[in-house]
Amino acid sequence: MLKRFYPDHEVESAYGIDYSGLYAKGYRGVIFDIDNTLVPHGAPADGRARELFRKLRESGFGTVLLSNNKELRVKPFADDVSSKYIFKAGKPGQAGYEKAMELMGTDPETTLFVGDQLFTDVWGAKKAGIVTYLVKPINPKEEIQIVLKRRLEWIVLFFYHRKKRA
Repeated sequence: MLKRFYPDHEVESAYGIDYSGLYAKGYRGVIFDIDNTLVPHGAPADGRARELFRKLRESGFGTVLLSNNKELRVKPFADDVSSKYIFKAGKPGQAGYEKAMELMGTDPETTLFVGDQLFTDVWGAKKAGIVTYLVKPINPKEEIQIVLKRRLEWIVLFFYHRKKRA
């Protein structure tokens, strides 16, 4: 039952993923969450985010920012990193992920998802058949509803890590 929430990969940061190696394996699109995945919650794009998206574009990757946030939050960030975006995405519903792949011209076999939450980001991407990368949240300061979800995520990750060790 908990397996539906298990990430395919767990990494420290979106900035430490070997995107060039993944491109060599045939991946062509990356869907990103924004808050606590690329920058602290509510923060604007920074130099590190702009550089990551520049490198992804240069290597041939398509990108889409997929957020449950309002356009007022998502559009300026997307403009700053020169990425396509979807706001009020309805994660963990599949539709946003499918729309993101349509925008990039990719499919589940050639798309990656990078996010910091199991119950929205990872679960939605897995329902859409996309390989998932769970990153550690950038900043521990979060809204109360996310703090409560994090407590449940700890339980799921406990069983995930136990399964990996077995």
